[in-house]
Amino acid sequence: MKILLVEDDELFRLGLRVRLQEESGLEIVAEAEDGETAIELVNQHPLDVVLLDVGLPGIGGLEACKQIKQQNPHLPILVLTSHSQKTLIARLIAAGAQGYCLKGIAAEKLVLALRSVAAGASWWDETATQEIRSTFASEPHSANISKPANPLTQREQEILSLLAAGKTNQEIALALYITPGTVRVHVHAILHKLAVSDRTQAVVVALQKRLI
Repeated sequence: MKILLVEDDELFRLGLRVRLQEESGLEIVAEAEDGETAIELVNQHPLDVVLLDVGLPGIGGLEACKQIKQQNPHLPILVLTSHSQKTLIARLIAAGAQGYCLKGIAAEKLVLALRSVAAGASWWDETATQEIRSTFASEPHSANISKPANPLTQREQEILSLLAAGKTNQEIALALYITPGTVRVHVHAILHKLAVSDRTQAVVVALQKRLI
Protein backbone atom coordinates (compact mmCIF):
# COMPACT_ATOMS: atom_id res chain seq x y z
CA MET A 1 0.00 0.00 0.00
CA LYS A 2 1.52 3.28 -1.15
CA ILE A 3 0.90 6.17 1.24
CA LEU A 4 1.34 9.95 1.01
CA LEU A 5 2.01 11.29 4.51
CA VAL A 6 0.99 14.93 5.02
CA GLU A 7 2.00 16.38 8.40
CA ASP A 8 3.70 19.67 9.26
CA ASP A 9 5.16 18.55 12.61
CA GLU A 10 8.52 17.12 11.58
CA LEU A 11 9.07 14.95 14.67
CA PHE A 12 5.53 13.57 14.59
CA ARG A 13 5.86 12.87 10.87
CA LEU A 14 9.14 11.05 11.43
CA GLY A 15 7.56 8.92 14.17
CA LEU A 16 4.64 8.05 11.92
CA ARG A 17 6.91 7.13 9.03
CA VAL A 18 9.10 4.87 11.15
CA ARG A 19 6.12 3.13 12.78
CA LEU A 20 4.07 2.66 9.62
CA GLN A 21 6.95 1.29 7.61
CA GLU A 22 7.41 -1.43 10.20
CA GLU A 23 4.12 -2.86 8.92
CA SER A 24 4.20 -5.38 6.11
CA GLY A 25 2.86 -3.99 2.86
CA LEU A 26 2.89 -0.32 3.90
CA GLU A 27 5.18 2.12 2.12
CA ILE A 28 5.49 5.88 2.60
CA VAL A 29 6.25 6.93 -0.97
CA ALA A 30 6.11 10.71 -0.38
CA GLU A 31 5.77 13.28 2.40
CA ALA A 32 4.49 16.84 2.54
CA GLU A 33 4.47 19.59 5.16
CA ASP A 34 1.66 21.65 3.64
CA GLY A 35 -1.46 21.29 1.51
CA GLU A 36 -0.03 22.79 -1.67
CA THR A 37 2.85 20.31 -1.73
CA ALA A 38 0.46 17.44 -0.99
CA ILE A 39 -1.67 18.33 -4.04
CA GLU A 40 1.45 18.39 -6.25
CA LEU A 41 2.71 15.05 -4.90
CA VAL A 42 -0.63 13.33 -5.46
CA ASN A 43 -0.19 14.02 -9.18
CA GLN A 44 3.42 12.78 -9.19
CA HIS A 45 3.11 9.41 -7.45
CA PRO A 46 0.85 6.35 -7.76
CA LEU A 47 -0.91 6.24 -4.37
CA ASP A 48 -3.36 4.00 -2.53
CA VAL A 49 -4.21 6.36 0.33
CA VAL A 50 -3.40 9.83 1.72
CA LEU A 51 -2.85 10.25 5.46
CA LEU A 52 -3.64 13.92 5.98
CA ASP A 53 -3.27 16.25 8.96
CA VAL A 54 -5.89 19.01 9.08
CA GLY A 55 -3.87 21.74 10.82
CA LEU A 56 -1.51 22.49 7.94
CA PRO A 57 0.10 25.81 6.96
CA GLY A 58 -0.89 27.44 3.68
CA ILE A 59 -4.28 26.42 2.32
CA GLY A 60 -4.84 24.01 5.22
CA GLY A 61 -5.82 20.37 5.36
CA LEU A 62 -9.53 20.80 4.62
CA GLU A 63 -8.93 22.70 1.39
CA ALA A 64 -6.17 20.26 0.44
CA CYS A 65 -8.56 17.37 1.00
CA LYS A 66 -11.21 19.03 -1.17
CA GLN A 67 -8.79 19.76 -4.03
CA ILE A 68 -7.22 16.29 -3.94
CA LYS A 69 -10.67 14.68 -4.14
CA GLN A 70 -11.72 16.97 -6.98
CA GLN A 71 -8.68 15.91 -9.00
CA ASN A 72 -8.60 12.28 -7.81
CA PRO A 73 -12.12 11.31 -6.69
CA HIS A 74 -11.22 7.65 -6.15
CA LEU A 75 -8.12 8.28 -3.99
CA PRO A 76 -9.03 7.59 -0.33
CA ILE A 77 -8.06 10.18 2.29
CA LEU A 78 -7.72 9.36 5.99
CA VAL A 79 -7.59 12.44 8.20
CA LEU A 80 -5.44 12.41 11.34
CA THR A 81 -6.00 15.36 13.65
CA SER A 82 -6.07 16.51 17.26
CA HIS A 83 -9.46 18.21 16.80
CA SER A 84 -12.90 16.64 17.16
CA GLN A 85 -15.38 19.50 16.74
CA LYS A 86 -18.72 18.66 15.12
CA THR A 87 -18.26 21.37 12.52
CA LEU A 88 -14.87 19.96 11.51
CA ILE A 89 -16.26 16.44 11.09
CA ALA A 90 -19.13 17.71 8.95
CA ARG A 91 -16.69 19.70 6.80
CA LEU A 92 -14.40 16.68 6.40
CA ILE A 93 -17.31 14.60 5.13
CA ALA A 94 -18.27 17.38 2.72
CA ALA A 95 -14.66 17.60 1.52
CA GLY A 96 -14.68 13.89 0.66
CA ALA A 97 -12.59 12.33 3.43
CA GLN A 98 -13.11 8.57 3.83
CA GLY A 99 -12.06 8.49 7.46
CA TYR A 100 -11.03 10.36 10.57
CA CYS A 101 -8.74 9.44 13.45
CA LEU A 102 -7.67 11.48 16.45
CA LYS A 103 -3.95 11.85 17.10
CA GLY A 104 -3.02 9.55 19.94
CA ILE A 105 -4.80 6.59 18.36
CA ALA A 106 -3.04 3.28 18.93
CA ALA A 107 -0.68 2.46 16.07
CA GLU A 108 -2.49 -0.83 15.41
CA LYS A 109 -5.80 1.00 14.98
CA LEU A 110 -4.24 3.57 12.67
CA VAL A 111 -2.84 0.78 10.49
CA LEU A 112 -6.28 -0.87 10.42
CA ALA A 113 -7.88 2.46 9.51
CA LEU A 114 -5.42 2.95 6.64
CA ARG A 115 -6.02 -0.56 5.32
CA SER A 116 -9.79 -0.08 5.63
CA VAL A 117 -10.01 3.18 3.68
CA ALA A 118 -7.54 1.88 1.07
CA ALA A 119 -9.85 -1.12 0.61
CA GLY A 120 -12.85 1.14 0.00
CA ALA A 121 -14.38 1.20 3.49
CA SER A 122 -14.92 4.28 5.63
CA TRP A 123 -13.35 4.72 9.05
CA TRP A 124 -14.85 7.14 11.53
CA ASP A 125 -13.55 6.66 15.06
CA GLU A 126 -15.96 6.37 17.97
CA THR A 127 -15.75 10.07 18.83
CA ALA A 128 -16.51 11.13 15.27
CA THR A 129 -19.39 8.68 14.92
CA GLN A 130 -20.96 9.97 18.14
CA GLU A 131 -20.53 13.55 16.96
CA ILE A 132 -22.15 12.76 13.60
CA ARG A 133 -25.08 11.02 15.27
CA SER A 134 -25.59 13.81 17.82
CA THR A 135 -25.37 16.48 15.12
CA PHE A 136 -28.14 14.93 13.07
CA ALA A 137 -30.17 14.04 16.16
CA SER A 138 -30.12 17.67 17.31
CA GLU A 139 -31.20 19.18 14.00
CA PRO A 140 -34.08 21.68 14.48
CA HIS A 141 -37.54 20.14 14.62
CA SER A 142 -36.16 16.63 14.14
CA ALA A 143 -38.19 15.42 17.10
CA ASN A 144 -41.38 16.60 15.41
CA ILE A 145 -40.73 14.72 12.18
CA SER A 146 -41.98 11.18 12.00
CA LYS A 147 -39.33 8.62 11.17
CA PRO A 148 -39.36 8.00 7.42
CA ALA A 149 -40.10 4.62 5.93
CA ASN A 150 -36.87 2.65 5.80
CA PRO A 151 -36.09 1.25 2.34
CA LEU A 152 -33.43 -1.06 3.77
CA THR A 153 -33.93 -4.62 4.93
CA GLN A 154 -32.95 -5.56 8.47
CA ARG A 155 -29.76 -7.21 7.16
CA GLU A 156 -28.86 -4.11 5.16
CA GLN A 157 -29.37 -1.97 8.26
CA GLU A 158 -27.06 -4.27 10.22
CA ILE A 159 -24.40 -4.01 7.53
CA LEU A 160 -24.77 -0.24 7.25
CA SER A 161 -24.36 0.12 11.02
CA LEU A 162 -21.12 -1.86 10.80
CA LEU A 163 -19.96 0.31 7.89
CA ALA A 164 -20.61 3.35 10.08
CA ALA A 165 -18.32 1.78 12.68
CA GLY A 166 -15.55 1.57 10.07
CA LYS A 167 -15.68 -2.19 9.55
CA THR A 168 -14.30 -3.81 6.40
CA ASN A 169 -16.23 -6.35 4.31
CA GLN A 170 -14.20 -9.14 5.88
CA GLU A 171 -14.94 -7.93 9.42
CA ILE A 172 -18.65 -7.56 8.62
CA ALA A 173 -18.71 -11.06 7.16
CA LEU A 174 -17.14 -12.48 10.33
CA ALA A 175 -19.49 -10.52 12.58
CA LEU A 176 -22.63 -11.64 10.73
CA TYR A 177 -21.49 -15.16 9.81
CA ILE A 178 -21.87 -14.54 6.07
CA THR A 179 -19.39 -14.52 3.20
CA PRO A 180 -17.54 -11.37 2.04
CA GLY A 181 -19.23 -11.86 -1.35
CA THR A 182 -22.63 -11.66 0.31
CA VAL A 183 -21.54 -8.49 2.10
CA ARG A 184 -20.53 -6.94 -1.24
CA VAL A 185 -23.95 -7.75 -2.70
CA HIS A 186 -25.70 -6.12 0.26
CA VAL A 187 -23.42 -3.04 0.09
CA HIS A 188 -24.21 -2.67 -3.62
CA ALA A 189 -27.93 -2.84 -2.80
CA ILE A 190 -27.54 -0.25 -0.03
CA LEU A 191 -25.74 2.19 -2.35
CA HIS A 192 -28.44 1.71 -4.99
CA LYS A 193 -31.33 2.21 -2.55
CA LEU A 194 -29.80 5.34 -1.02
CA ALA A 195 -28.76 6.70 -4.44
CA VAL A 196 -25.14 7.24 -3.42
CA SER A 197 -21.83 6.23 -4.98
CA ASP A 198 -19.74 5.17 -2.00
CA ARG A 199 -19.89 3.87 1.57
CA THR A 200 -19.12 7.16 3.28
CA GLN A 201 -22.03 8.87 1.53
CA ALA A 202 -24.27 5.93 2.43
CA VAL A 203 -23.45 6.31 6.13
CA VAL A 204 -24.02 10.07 6.06
CA VAL A 205 -27.38 9.73 4.25
CA ALA A 206 -28.47 6.96 6.60
CA LEU A 207 -27.66 9.10 9.64
CA GLN A 208 -29.40 12.12 8.12
CA LYS A 209 -32.53 10.06 7.46
CA ARG A 210 -32.24 8.23 10.79
CA LEU A 211 -32.19 4.84 9.05
CA ILE A 212 -29.62 3.43 11.49
